[in-house]
Amino acid sequence: MIKHKSILLSSLLVIFMIHTSFRSSTYQVAVLKYNGGGDWYSNPTSVPNLVKYCNANLNTAIDEEVPYVEVGGPDLFNYPFVHMTGHGNVVFSSSEAENLRMYLEAGGFLHIDDNYGMDPFVRIQMKKVFPELDFVELPFDHSIYHQKYNFPSGLPKVHEHDKKAPQGFGLILEGRLMCYYSYECDLGDGWEDFEVHKDSEETRTKALQMGANIMQYALNGEKD
Repeated sequence: MIKHKSILLSSLLVIFMIHTSFRSSTYQVAVLKYNGGGDWYSNPTSVPNLVKYCNANLNTAIDEEVPYVEVGGPDLFNYPFVHMTGHGNVVFSSSEAENLRMYLEAGGFLHIDDNYGMDPFVRIQMKKVFPELDFVELPFDHSIYHQKYNFPSGLPKVHEHDKKAPQGFGLILEGRLMCYYSYECDLGDGWEDFEVHKDSEETRTKALQMGANIMQYALNGEKD
């Protein structure tokens, strides 16, 4: 317990410093590595491309190297923003769920992007992290859709999949959106190199702009 308190206090300081000076300090964001067999490693060019886009258009100073970080490891607390994606199964052990909860309570931000097929799994696992919370759909007037770029109709549609409308869900603790979940959208595919999916320039731009909004919202530490 003492070790956990020490990690929590140090992480609070690090994340607070990043939130208050993100325009002038270099830091990293990461991609979450998890168990269960789902392809957490999919879309390898996505987040590096988003980082480059944010640095060019938001004047952030994010290191262009994007590491993978274990959901249950202490290194998780080194990153103010963590991206999670995949197509299939997700499994958090009890200790991993506890670690992710501490990270999010300390001020970290998790963006989950369903790459198609992870929805029924990730919802169950996030219930392990926050049993008392449910994902709520964010209204289109939520500020995450109105950062530098304006999305009056919410998430852009990147890939068709089941031809459902894209939806953005959140986990909100004490007024703070700490986890944003993009569903039936596939933002990460839109961030990838053009050669991977050959999405149109318009689609890729909208995906990157929405990703930049999520990053800006997370790093500003806004409350709802």
